[in-house]
Amino acid sequence: MLAPVMAAMAINSAVCSESAEIQTITTTTTTTTTTFTEGESDNVDYIPKIHGVIISRWEGEFDGDDFAERFQVRNARVSVGGNIMRDLTYFIMIDACQQGKIQFLDAYARWGFLKQWKIQAGQFRVPYGVDVFRAPGTYIFSNRSFLAKHMMNMRQVGFKAGYYCDKIPLTIEAGVFNSAPTSNHAVWQHEMNFAAKALYRISNVTVSGGFISAHPDCVRITGGDGALTWATGRWIVEGEYQVKHYARNQHPDAHAWNMFASYGLPLKKTVFNQLSFQGRYDGMTDHSTGTADAEGKLVTDNPGRHRITVGSTLSFERKAVKALVRLNYEKYFHMNNVSAPAGERDKIVADLVVKF
Repeated sequence: MLAPVMAAMAINSAVCSESAEIQTITTTTTTTTTTFTEGESDNVDYIPKIHGVIISRWEGEFDGDDFAERFQVRNARVSVGGNIMRDLTYFIMIDACQQGKIQFLDAYARWGFLKQWKIQAGQFRVPYGVDVFRAPGTYIFSNRSFLAKHMMNMRQVGFKAGYYCDKIPLTIEAGVFNSAPTSNHAVWQHEMNFAAKALYRISNVTVSGGFISAHPDCVRITGGDGALTWATGRWIVEGEYQVKHYARNQHPDAHAWNMFASYGLPLKKTVFNQLSFQGRYDGMTDHSTGTADAEGKLVTDNPGRHRITVGSTLSFERKAVKALVRLNYEKYFHMNNVSAPAGERDKIVADLVVKF
């Protein structure tokens, strides 16, 4: 699994490769690039590219002496993207079955100009964070980190501009977005969301930093993110930290962290290409989404907890298709003597992932 994951999951690979002479089409699981030289614009492929990923899952959860289990279609994402002209691309993505629900995710157009610059408009993920940008086909673990799932997991309607240099491995993105939910694009905005992100790659190390200011309800929230990724040979090691500050101290600052390592072994004379082993430690303090209660006060939506995850993955990859068989065990530790709710208890997760 490690080779395709390293190419698609590392943000430095997925973002820093964008330059003026590279036409990029982002899919649910990877980034496809076609390099052009001057005078080759007539060779652009205008046929839409269709990609997707399906995750079928079994989960078993422990609650003392009780044991509960379930089957899920965790994701069934389908995307279509392509070129209108050499420097103008489009991308649309839906999740046809996200735990039984249909969800519209992305719809945007991207235009490249002045060699290293690109602008993008539509609905898409705001430029903030690293682990949050991993798509289902590039997950390292069955379940996302608390940091990626809860802290600033935001898709919004808006505009962003990016500088993607080709001489030094530097990427800078910044954007402005609606603060209203993506389910209603007709709302006139009195408050906007802002986000910015920068990545710099030094050999096999990528350093990332980000800032965000969002207004989900009645209180503005500002956040900061920092991440360090080391990817070399069979190893990927990453650490990321985020903090959220609520205006007027309406809620204590929320902190989240995610640290993991993955090691892959190539396989020969088997149907699978690779066997990999993963370990993760992640957690968060008491967290509020920023939505006020009936009295206009912020409440703790996600009580503080941390978790240890161990797992292994068998992977098969050939050209544009990939299949994974993944097994994880998650051990939860809840803070402040909070009773663990369903879904947040010790569990075993088994996934069958198909990407095309």
